Amino acid sequence: MKKIIKIILIVVLAVLVIGTFVLLWKKSQPQKVVFTTITPVVMTIENKTVATGKVEPRNQIEIKPNISGIITAIYKKSGQTVKAGDVIAKVQVIPDMLSLNSAESRLNKAKIAVEQSQIDFNRQKMLFDKGVISKETYEKSTIDLKTSKEDLSDAQNNYDLIKEGITRNASKYSNTLIRSTIDGMILDIPQKVGSSVIQSNNFNDGTTIAKIANMNDMIFVGKIDETEVGKIKVGMPIQLVIGALDGLKFDAVLEYISPQGVTENGAIVFEIKAAVNMPKDVFIRSGYSANAQIILSKKENVLTIPESTLIFEKDSTFVEVQTKDTLVYQKRSVKVGLSDGVNIEVVKGVVAGEKIKSGTLNQEK
Repeated sequence: MKKIIKIILIVVLAVLVIGTFVLLWKKSQPQKVVFTTITPVVMTIENKTVATGKVEPRNQIEIKPNISGIITAIYKKSGQTVKAGDVIAKVQVIPDMLSLNSAESRLNKAKIAVEQSQIDFNRQKMLFDKGVISKETYEKSTIDLKTSKEDLSDAQNNYDLIKEGITRNASKYSNTLIRSTIDGMILDIPQKVGSSVIQSNNFNDGTTIAKIANMNDMIFVGKIDETEVGKIKVGMPIQLVIGALDGLKFDAVLEYISPQGVTENGAIVFEIKAAVNMPKDVFIRSGYSANAQIILSKKENVLTIPESTLIFEKDSTFVEVQTKDTLVYQKRSVKVGLSDGVNIEVVKGVVAGEKIKSGTLNQEK
């Protein structure tokens, strides 16, 4: 029995020794390294720069009153479309008491003058009918009556204008009715009924009653870094991506580059503007933030490889091309061209169909 146990122990020990040697031998063997490869493809390469900004109407105006007073009525609201001449609001004049008192006094004097001229005219007419006075004297009294009536009308208009901001003979041209000066959409009416407004004059911009813009003519206004501004020019095509309108891109044309830069967050930037080609079925609101992709250069149907496959040594550029032996890669000099930051044009060095080692690798045991 002891002999059998001894034999079993010897066999187990031998198996352990042999297994250990086999495991160590496998670990000592070199691992096979298998690299992933890519094949050059023909595609279009575009070199772009991006400018950030917003979309806004080309023509946006502020409607201001020509008189000071208090808003008594607002007839329109934001978002409504108006025509030139449409009434937006009404302003009640708050007259200056000194000017009003002076105008009232002038009006009363004009009434008295008319009454006196009427009495004189009636007297002269009666005498003229009896042949007592000459025709010349009668005509003079007639002219005096007409003159006094005209003075009364002028005094009445002046009084009404100071008190009400409107004359009886020109109600359709009243300054108390605030009208739109262009066709467009009302973007904002910052005032409310009861708000005081100040007239626009040489010394004051006046109170804004409404902001109106033509929403069918939109432009992109953005900023571009000084390192990129030298690469762009007026007339370049632009593709706009508006954050609020997912999946939609709009064509635009660069039409303005500011000749002067400004400092913004420590960098020099230049303002640019581009005319937006708006589809009829899309409504773009004023102030939407947008990114403008400006195509600096473009090449179509060129052979390209991922830029990550390039090897740079001093002033030369190389790639590793797979040989007939799939485990061997040959370093080959290449001439590259336009890059979009991900893919790069290969001018010389590789041809379509060749396999190029990429940066990713797998290991096989």
